[in-house]
Amino acid sequence: MKDKITFKSYCWSVGTTSYRTQKFNLNIERQLALLKEFREFNNRFDWSRETQIDYYNFLKENEFVKGNAKRPDKDARQKTSGLVDIGLLDEKRNLTEVGANLLKISQTRSFERDNILELSQDSYIFFKQLLKTSKEVNGNIVRPFVVFLYIINKVNYLTNDEFTYLLPLCINEKLTRYILEQMILSRRNEITYDEIIMSIFMNMDNYKQALVLFLKEAVTERLISAISINRKSSKNENIYYKIYMLLKDIVLLNIDRKKEFLESINSISNSKTKLFWKKYFFEKVTKNVQKFNDVPILKVKNEKYFKIEFFKCMYLFKNKAILSDYFDLNRRYFKATDVVLFKDNKIELDVLPKCYMNIVGDRLWNFAFNESVLLDKDVELDEIESCLKVDKIELYKELSKIVGKKITDQELVRKIIKAERYERFNKLIEKKFNNNVLIRLFDYLKNRSDKEIHKLVTDNADIPTIFEYILAITWYVISGKKGDVLEYMNLSLEADLLPKTHAGGGEADIVWKYEATDSYPKHTLLIEATLSDKNNQRRMEMEPVSRHLGDYLLKHDNEIAYCIFVSNFLNPNVISDFRGRKHLDYYSNDGKKSIKGMKIIPLETEEIKTFLKLNTRYEELYKLLDNIFKSDEEGYSWYQNGIVKEVNSLYSIDN
Repeated sequence: MKDKITFKSYCWSVGTTSYRTQKFNLNIERQLALLKEFREFNNRFDWSRETQIDYYNFLKENEFVKGNAKRPDKDARQKTSGLVDIGLLDEKRNLTEVGANLLKISQTRSFERDNILELSQDSYIFFKQLLKTSKEVNGNIVRPFVVFLYIINKVNYLTNDEFTYLLPLCINEKLTRYILEQMILSRRNEITYDEIIMSIFMNMDNYKQALVLFLKEAVTERLISAISINRKSSKNENIYYKIYMLLKDIVLLNIDRKKEFLESINSISNSKTKLFWKKYFFEKVTKNVQKFNDVPILKVKNEKYFKIEFFKCMYLFKNKAILSDYFDLNRRYFKATDVVLFKDNKIELDVLPKCYMNIVGDRLWNFAFNESVLLDKDVELDEIESCLKVDKIELYKELSKIVGKKITDQELVRKIIKAERYERFNKLIEKKFNNNVLIRLFDYLKNRSDKEIHKLVTDNADIPTIFEYILAITWYVISGKKGDVLEYMNLSLEADLLPKTHAGGGEADIVWKYEATDSYPKHTLLIEATLSDKNNQRRMEMEPVSRHLGDYLLKHDNEIAYCIFVSNFLNPNVISDFRGRKHLDYYSNDGKKSIKGMKIIPLETEEIKTFLKLNTRYEELYKLLDNIFKSDEEGYSWYQNGIVKEVNSLYSIDN
């Protein structure tokens, strides 16, 4: 028998599956800062094994990693390799020109949208870097993001399955053309994704070699191990020998061994591969009933064709598991550009990037399969490739076609983009953040069920940022979906309008502007939010909250403004201090200006939940809180007998 068949990669991914980080933007920015600090303070500019171990320990000291890695040098390489791939670090893990610029943007919070695509500065850097990023796959050079943009421009959108199972197989010109053709056929139901995947893999030399050997030899554990085309060890491959023998008894000898067959499938170590086997063979799996699906392998009449079908199954499921491993990784990198929308089961381009790709889409083919020499340089689009240069007038003409009216200036472009964002934001709230979900999220925030919070919202933001985001949505709902909440919340959002956290932190609280109505005067509401507990709240929040409101009133002395302070738990001394501000003067630093008294309303998230349960509108809430503020009661009892009592009475009346 020949030696084991060699594994060769036939698909790409951006980054490495060994490091799939949550809070993607934040952790990239933090690691750039940590690497810079490590180099400066340790005077270590090599990237030897010893340096890698030291860097891993430095990450531990700074709470970037937890636990004790068995191979800290390997862990340090894995933590940084994705940043090398996209040109933020060089091979020796020094910050490149681009990496240094991205770090500067995050530290100075310079997120202005001063580029042709109206992207924030950090997203624009990721967009340009991914246009330059290439991968070497089995002797082929491919720029994954460029191929993605080329294909999505041709077919308008991608499904999750197309993005997962077909796109990463585009490793050269021939295969990309083929997959694009097959993708169109699959949308007409003329071919399945599984058939497309197998048509590619079964045409590769090592798979052909493995199938010839498999058909020629008697099936043994050794043979199964020999034909295992794995990235890593094949020590767990003996389970496939058992599966083969059980399925052979079922198909060719008509012996009922379904239960044993299912038990063997459940012994497959890779959970995704296991799931593909089960879904393929079983219509429904219960404790006592296993009903087979109508699949080709169950219909074969001799061992030769049984072997062929078994071979197809084994490698289809293995390769789909590999491809599905790459989905989340590719999604994270592509989302960082803020040009791609991942929603429901569809992947699309945002409106202005779509217009841009309508112009340059066909030109992408010219450089989709070669390497850029500018990966480490922060250059403009036309310097990456001259064909990427687009005049604003040309771009606005393309946008005019989509919106159905003439657009000639940037101000109108921004209005259209803003209107489109609000249309998507309102749909997002309707689908993802109705009142019941918001109430549940406040419960999770109170109990610090962080995993559940990340599941419901996003894992690209930390919990304090998500708290501000959820509170802003809640206030938008309370305000009857009036007001520029996307501006007021002052958070960085992804293209899909979910929050992301930067290394500089989300400093600004919510500043809400209200025009005059019959129910209230024109005024500004500052909403300050904290997750600090009762013990830390006095130290962390008491002074900053009153200072923020005081400074705002001094700066805008012709405005009416007040503050609502929201926390899961309120410290009695914090409440007493805020109540006392009603009677105290607040001075500018030089003592030349002052204001008389401040209106600060403390609320616990329990009260916010009650407003959601009652569908309370801001008109009612303003009057309620204003009357409570004007009462004569002072200190902690003012909160207990005023806010808590009044809110609870509202809830009991409604019920």
